[in-house]
Amino acid sequence: MIKKRFVFISILTLLLGQFTYSQNNTNSPYTRFGYGEISNNYNGAQRAMGGTGIGSRVSTHISPLNPASYSSVDSLTFMFDVGLSALYSTFQQGDRKDESFNANLEYINFSFPLWKNVGFSAGVLPYSFAGYSFSNSRTLLLPNDIGHPDTVKVGRNYNGQGGVSQVYSGISMKFLNHFSVGVNGYYMWGSITNNRSATFTATDFSGTIYPSYEQNEIKVNKFKLRYGLQAFNTFNKKHALTFGAYFEPKTTMKNDTNSYKYSGSVIGDTIAKVKGFDFPMNFGVGINYVYDNKLTIALDYTFQKWSDAQFFGIKDTLNNSYKLSAGMEYYPNSLAKSYFKHMRYRVGFSLSNPYYNKIINSNQKSYSLTAGVALPLRNNKTVLNVSFEYGNVGSTGLIDEKYYKLTFNANFNENWFFKRKL
Repeated sequence: MIKKRFVFISILTLLLGQFTYSQNNTNSPYTRFGYGEISNNYNGAQRAMGGTGIGSRVSTHISPLNPASYSSVDSLTFMFDVGLSALYSTFQQGDRKDESFNANLEYINFSFPLWKNVGFSAGVLPYSFAGYSFSNSRTLLLPNDIGHPDTVKVGRNYNGQGGVSQVYSGISMKFLNHFSVGVNGYYMWGSITNNRSATFTATDFSGTIYPSYEQNEIKVNKFKLRYGLQAFNTFNKKHALTFGAYFEPKTTMKNDTNSYKYSGSVIGDTIAKVKGFDFPMNFGVGINYVYDNKLTIALDYTFQKWSDAQFFGIKDTLNNSYKLSAGMEYYPNSLAKSYFKHMRYRVGFSLSNPYYNKIINSNQKSYSLTAGVALPLRNNKTVLNVSFEYGNVGSTGLIDEKYYKLTFNANFNENWFFKRKL
């Protein structure tokens, strides 16, 4: 029976993974740059706590963010987690305002124990999304040979779509009662296409200006690794402290990745194969404090070294990025009769700088405020996590993006690994 369930979950994961890849989770014009919007591997509880989770070590949650956490899974438990989200965004620049709405499957994963103190997890996660469509226009004055400037209106159109997904599997081992190490292996695949065009309308010009078009495409087909560590201890029975860290080395896409750049006009086309794409080295550290199994306080810091990563064969195109996150969870009383005291209440905050700031010549910051609850179902073994996130991207003089994101994730906990007695 257990083998049949495992095969079913594995097939479902692969099928939903293909569905995940086909979805677009954004309409932000900022996804025009780099690999688009980089996703974070948070589960529903971590998202409500501002995106903290490197030091999270909870036997009822799956945390791909730090593979060292898998060894915390209960020895009798099989967990399956699926997340959905709805995103409403507004974009404003000057007097112009636009809005968009998206709803998508976010991730799927599962976890179970292999042996005593050894846990396993696998699933499908997004790495990045790209999706945008916008245009602008301006008037140019072209000098002519009789001293009177000619007027030409230029219309520019930008659109792009795609994304990169990743299938992962990881293993974690607990040792010496206070330490755990783990590793995730990822297979990444997908493509991102960016298009732009310029058309010219002559209002006072006797010549001919041809329209121009440009398209570039990034195709990804690559493996990468992430290593994790956690150290944990309980003091005076009521105070639990966990320190976590992960490290992901820089990954280079070589000849096995097809990346092309296309440009052309009505006069002729040129197609060139472009090499030189990297995913950056990144690491994160976090600390998690739990008091009396009721109050949890978490703090995370992550860093991505984009300045050392090639993009279209050039380094230093993108800038290093960081993210600082803080979160808190309150769990009133697991033994109380009131349903509301079995719920978990969460809040959080995060601050970061986009990795494309150097491209747009900006020092803009992004921030988000989060809140959420955990709704226990089926004798507290299955939990529905609901989180709300408000965020802001942009700065003065650029496009100001505000978003409101509602996320649902169902975490199913089943006792699979025990022998029934007659």
